[in-house]
Amino acid sequence: MTEDYNIEELENEQYSAHNIQVLEGLEAVRKRPSMYIGDTHVKGLHHLVSEVVDNSIDEALAGFCDTIEVTIGTDESITVRDNGRGIPVDEHEKLHKSALEVVMTVLHAGGKFDKGSYKVSGGLHGVGVSCVNALSDYLRAEVRRDGKIYMQEYSKGKPTCEVTVIGTCDAEDHGTTVIFHPDATIFQTTIYEYSILSNRLRDLAYLNAGVTLSLTDLRQLDEEGNPRKETFFSRTGLDEFVRYIDQSREPLIRDVIHITSTRGDIPVEVAMTYNTGYSDNIYSFVNNINTIEGGTHLTGFRRGLGSTLKKYAEDNKMLEKVKVEIKPEDFREGLTAVISVKVLEPQFEGQTKTKLGNTEVIGAVETSLREALGNYLEEHPAQAKAIVEKIILAATARHAAQTARQKVQRKSPLAGGGLPGKLADCSSKDPAECELFLVEGDSAGGSAKQGRDRQYQAILPLRGKILNVEKAMDHKVFESESVVTIFRALGVTIGTEEDEKAANLSKLRYHRIIIMTDADVDGAHIATLLMTFFFRRMRPIIENGYLYIATPPLYRATKGNVSEYCWNDVQLRQFIDRYAAGEESAVKVQRYKGLGEMNADQLRATTMDPEHRMLKRVNISDAAEADRIFSMLMGEDVEPRRKFIEDNATYANIDS
Repeated sequence: MTEDYNIEELENEQYSAHNIQVLEGLEAVRKRPSMYIGDTHVKGLHHLVSEVVDNSIDEALAGFCDTIEVTIGTDESITVRDNGRGIPVDEHEKLHKSALEVVMTVLHAGGKFDKGSYKVSGGLHGVGVSCVNALSDYLRAEVRRDGKIYMQEYSKGKPTCEVTVIGTCDAEDHGTTVIFHPDATIFQTTIYEYSILSNRLRDLAYLNAGVTLSLTDLRQLDEEGNPRKETFFSRTGLDEFVRYIDQSREPLIRDVIHITSTRGDIPVEVAMTYNTGYSDNIYSFVNNINTIEGGTHLTGFRRGLGSTLKKYAEDNKMLEKVKVEIKPEDFREGLTAVISVKVLEPQFEGQTKTKLGNTEVIGAVETSLREALGNYLEEHPAQAKAIVEKIILAATARHAAQTARQKVQRKSPLAGGGLPGKLADCSSKDPAECELFLVEGDSAGGSAKQGRDRQYQAILPLRGKILNVEKAMDHKVFESESVVTIFRALGVTIGTEEDEKAANLSKLRYHRIIIMTDADVDGAHIATLLMTFFFRRMRPIIENGYLYIATPPLYRATKGNVSEYCWNDVQLRQFIDRYAAGEESAVKVQRYKGLGEMNADQLRATTMDPEHRMLKRVNISDAAEADRIFSMLMGEDVEPRRKFIEDNATYANIDS
């Protein structure tokens, strides 16, 4: 909707103090929630939990807490309980309110801003528990300290009662419990996803060795009535984190190189190993915050890694017969690493404020890595030789891939080679409007071409299974016809100065790339191969929200003159129950095993029409966990893949 403004009327209006709106207390948070928590969708909803848990982790970092319990209630409320010192409840000398009320109702209030209370704090990056309070229709804080239990309740950021003593406790019992329920008028969804919370708590357990974190879901009960529960604990920290991430890969060396050091006042911890794969998987954290855009700690790591490995190889005359130039990315092929630093006053940059900017961290990480890794290589010559030989092989393969990539570039639409012949393109040239359906098989592709809207929907049929890029060297990827076809259809260029394995998306022709496969096991496999391709080769497409999964119906149920599409067995059962009695006509059910079984108008009505379709956007809530899952699904180890499919299969019964 567009409004017209009359300029003459605007000029005659009085602009005075009356026009200046002052938002008091936490009203600013409720007015512009996305400024404080990122968004009001799934990500922002789960960020509320992180904010509360981060306060408990700060207590752990300070040495006063070793147990944190998170519970999802049946009403989608969240309870976070720790055994820290407990938020102070005495009167704040300036505001003349209980310190508990100040922490819960005033932005940027808390002990973490007092350097004497916390040396480092993950919550410094966030907005604090007061923001959680502002965006909750109900919040209750309980504090156990000094033998008493204190309580205060709030609604939408405002206290509904005074801080009161509601009971007593043992002198040894201390900590804070926060119970909150997200405000449905703020968030577009208030349903918590177990996997997102469990992944975050798992990461925190690895990043904070010795701290026990648990997640209990009262919404999910087993046959005996017990709720779903997981407990996360790591004794060695990042060492176990790397082993967890790499568990489905074939190791190049058996060791995890674990480095702990303090340079100046910056604690540095790094764990790294090499596998036989072709991708690098590096995850960086600052004060427990996942810095997805990297930053100075990642720069220091890369510098230290490259210089140390190159010096070792040169000193041991291992590069004398190598005919190709060794580049920085060659040192990272097959590398899995986690970097964690603690910084007193972190400075964050980047689009999502997850890029560390403190320049002093570069030297701290680089020096720590050079010293410790150099010692490891000298003390473990067999492992050092395997790593250097892997690097040389990576450089040789990169040179071959560069030749293959150049062939692709010459055939790209940007170079005048034209679009792939199988592509049925749309007429619009606006990427924000255009959609590309990646369709399994020519038969389904034919139905999709007839059912599409030619203005903005393009169809690319894919014949057979796409290359499994998880197990393919670079030059094999660029020699694959299916991969080249997708690159050319998307209009992207392959390889940038910063990272030759990445794709440059500045010329991307479609901002909705929709994977549309059959609703069976083979279709799920093809969809997984495609997601692996985008995750490994064009991750920015996922990170920018451009990748989707189409959801065609599984059934068409008919009773008399009534016909409905059903996307799952529950909907089918509901249809059968609804129309089981009252008429003599028969339970007629058509099972769609393939998209090609639908005619064009059915496919459009159920799966392609924006007015009626259901699309699932592919996102990455936890890159390390996503990396582990893709490696497990597409790797060599069969048993973990079988278990994952058994636990998560949607199509377990439809092919019998």
